[in-house]
Amino acid sequence: MKKISIVVPCYNEEEALPFFYQEVEKIVSNMKVEVEYIFVNDGSRDKTLELLRELAKQDKKVRYISFSRNFGKEAAMLAGLDAASGDYITTMDADLQDPPELLIEMYHALEEEDYDICAAKSKSRNGYSFLRKTFTKWFYKIIAHISKTEMVDGARDFRLMKREVVDAIISMREYNRYSKGLFSFVGFKTKWLEFENKERVAGTTTWNFWKLFKYAIDGIVAFSTAPLIVSALAGIILCFASFLMIIFIVVRTLICGDPVSGWPSLVCIIFFLSGIQLFATGVIGEYLAKLYLEVKNRPIYIVKETEKDLK
Repeated sequence: MKKISIVVPCYNEEEALPFFYQEVEKIVSNMKVEVEYIFVNDGSRDKTLELLRELAKQDKKVRYISFSRNFGKEAAMLAGLDAASGDYITTMDADLQDPPELLIEMYHALEEEDYDICAAKSKSRNGYSFLRKTFTKWFYKIIAHISKTEMVDGARDFRLMKREVVDAIISMREYNRYSKGLFSFVGFKTKWLEFENKERVAGTTTWNFWKLFKYAIDGIVAFSTAPLIVSALAGIILCFASFLMIIFIVVRTLICGDPVSGWPSLVCIIFFLSGIQLFATGVIGEYLAKLYLEVKNRPIYIVKETEKDLK
């Protein structure tokens, strides 16, 4: 009998966890597989850890990992994948925005259709604000053009993967992680399942616009050097334009003899060039910051407690 490991990152999910566990149990109980749950408590400030302790006492299939502090969803997913022992491994959100019923079709795709990964993607963005919909749409358009790694619009972290896929993913121990990119980077044969986006079953999301924006920047920096190329091209173009401007000013001064006229346009040019310089410096700084975090070689996460510590 094959074994499925269900990895669930949790941050302040005390309201959603009971619903999630009940719904997934209904699905997996009808599948001829062995199951283990791996809940990763990412420094929650509510009663998430207490609930996980109770679940682990009641159900031997339930395992949990609790971090010493909040390390972020990417670190929580990696910790769950590190701990998973199943033949197949899935990553799911605790808020039930990932439909558990898709697990049946995913399992069939890996068992019967010779796929290595079966992943879910939402075909709509119901429940998103206009700003978030617009930002997400343009993010995928941009990264699809500047990255050599395929980025699927609407892709979720929810997917069922074979053991060899997960082994390839966890072999990459980079500190700045963008899992959607890493899932695509490792390759393997993938089947996509579309579904309508769902609202959270309970609780509130911690993903505000600023966090999503930072996450998007992480994705672009992690899987493309195009911003550096754009900065370099902008510098070359502006240097050439500045050279032409110098020639124009010198010629006009010699002919007209009026060097004072035109200072407003000069101020505008200075502001424009300064903005370009700061932009380019910021792009370079972002790459250097990521490099700085990598070379320090700090642990991606620190475990404080697991189900093995229960007495």
